[in-house]
Amino acid sequence: MSEPEKLERGLGLVEATALNMTFMVGIGPFIVVPFMIRAMNGPQCLIAWVVGAILAVLDGCVWAELGAAMPQAGGTYVFLREAYGAERWGRLMSFLFIWQTLFQAPLSISSGALGFADYSAYLAGKIPGVAHFLQAQARDVYSIMRNYDRMVAAALVLIAVVLLYRRITTIGKISVALCAIVLGTILWLIYGGATQFNAAHVFTFPAGAWNFSWIFFAGLGHASVQAVYSYLGYYNVCNLGGEMKDPEKNIPRAIFLSIFGIAILYFAMQTSILAVVPWQEAATSPFVASLFFLRRFGENAATISTALILITAFGSVFSATLGYSRVPYAAAKDGNFFAVFGRIHPTKHFPHISLLAIGAVSIVICLTLPLFSVIRSILAMRCLIQFAGQAVGLLLLHARGKTRGWPFHMWLYPVPAVLAIAGWLAIFISTGRKPMVVSLVAMAAGILVYLGRARWLRQWPFKGIAA
Repeated sequence: MSEPEKLERGLGLVEATALNMTFMVGIGPFIVVPFMIRAMNGPQCLIAWVVGAILAVLDGCVWAELGAAMPQAGGTYVFLREAYGAERWGRLMSFLFIWQTLFQAPLSISSGALGFADYSAYLAGKIPGVAHFLQAQARDVYSIMRNYDRMVAAALVLIAVVLLYRRITTIGKISVALCAIVLGTILWLIYGGATQFNAAHVFTFPAGAWNFSWIFFAGLGHASVQAVYSYLGYYNVCNLGGEMKDPEKNIPRAIFLSIFGIAILYFAMQTSILAVVPWQEAATSPFVASLFFLRRFGENAATISTALILITAFGSVFSATLGYSRVPYAAAKDGNFFAVFGRIHPTKHFPHISLLAIGAVSIVICLTLPLFSVIRSILAMRCLIQFAGQAVGLLLLHARGKTRGWPFHMWLYPVPAVLAIAGWLAIFISTGRKPMVVSLVAMAAGILVYLGRARWLRQWPFKGIAA
């Protein structure tokens, strides 16, 4: 039976856009604001949201064109395979993507779960006796909170897997509800800032803020890394291409609707925060959004808003786990990964083994790694093979004339694709030396594993070679 007959096409434009937006927002914008302010030492860090949005739109053009033409489960796996040749370099590139997905997909899911755990500490501290206990255990507070974060994050991933263990049509309805909470929380925050707008807070810049020296651009690069991390997810719908209704139209629409909508919300959100909380204070706050609501609406509002932020964070974990679980499935169906990952649930019609595996690895990461040590590594690992490699692949498809008759073509081709490649290379460099080295080592290890496997199975480039 073919893949389209096994996977149920139950996601429309509303559900797809909702899944994208819940994946994009998550906990990201609420935890990166202080880091962005510190990176540029002032409210001028707002331009990093613009830089991130521009890169997302440019890259979104690549995803929209490829996703509309190849609406299958797996997204980038399928795109790289077809762009570089299914029987030659495409085998290596798609294998490397799966190889990196084994690391970066659980890392991405875990970052959302660990961010949830961090913010939940604000509410946990309000439980009677907890604050007193932590004061009494002052020497061990760091160890206690670290273990708390790990256990809460692991439990959150487990809950997401349980909720995802059902038909895609039911999941679509859950995603719309989560998206409504996401938008409601951010709009409440924006309303709070707009109705008590203090221009002196937003537009008071430190000396030398606009000197455009190398320090300025280095700071902008580091701030943009955090902004881009918060935008990631606009492409999530491409991983679910095999479950989309009318994918030729709805995939591009969902991508651009989610990018433009979230970009406006992010810029307005941080502007609102800075209008109430001075940037010098926001730069050091571990719960900057909660602090905003506390200052603007009082203690009860801060508690309610923090709870809504946690629901938003869960929505991101939920959407990410759903999208990434389809990638090993696609590779297994293609014969480029372990066959067990290609199994479909007999009654609910979704790749349950792949979902359980991604969830299990994510739980292990939650129990072993801290939050901010993974964010830059996530981006560094994805910049070359997935983002830049995919854009180069689209250029190759155009050069070979393979895109004639495709349902969607990017505007001003090839400008968006070329600029996207340049942007991802710049982000890769901005992640720092250690994340770059780790991602390159992982890539090299993947190449060695592929070559060993290909020689064993007599696949390209060893096809036809005698044993």
